[in-house]
Amino acid sequence: MIHPKTEIKFINDIVGYGVVATELIPAGTITWVLDKLDREFTPDQVANLEPIYQEIIDTYTFRNNLGNYVLCWDTGRFVNHSFNSNCLTTAYDFEIAIRDIQPGEQLTDDYGYLNISEPFKGIDEGTRRKTVYPDDLVKYHSHWDKKIQKVFHKIQTLDQPLKGLIQPETWKEIERVNEGEKEMESILSNYFDSEKDGKELKRKMA
Repeated sequence: MIHPKTEIKFINDIVGYGVVATELIPAGTITWVLDKLDREFTPDQVANLEPIYQEIIDTYTFRNNLGNYVLCWDTGRFVNHSFNSNCLTTAYDFEIAIRDIQPGEQLTDDYGYLNISEPFKGIDEGTRRKTVYPDDLVKYHSHWDKKIQKVFHKIQTLDQPLKGLIQPETWKEIERVNEGEKEMESILSNYFDSEKDGKELKRKMA
């Protein structure tokens, strides 16, 4: 579920629609949570769908660390890519604002951590990266972890409209991290190695 202080708006002819903040969303705010209405499809289920559904899956889903496709039921599926995104996913089934998001500003993700199947060129934002690759999570997880760590301690101090969707055991994990009892789990835990999975499948079929 996407943060309630957002709405979907037409951005431009290049990216189409996007999700924008209707109020200030401070850094450290949970901006999206995987919830019980989000639907997960296995690769076999996707393969057996009609083409019209496969196109929707290809456009609006991300892949989790099991290689399954996750389709957000609400406007969260319209969050656009940015090489300088203001939100990052975490290892805890939620995303977090890594800097203040101003009213009218888009909420953006870096699709490099969404286990994409094929590379694609993003809009040139003046960043060093110009293309998103399937293994970006392996390459950049340390960089993203540092950005998350800078604001992770704010989770417990801010108003969190989506807190009710966080599992109690996950909230305890957050508390333990912020109390210094354990290290924050790396975003790398979200990685799905499609090449390894493909090799294992071939081995089983041999």
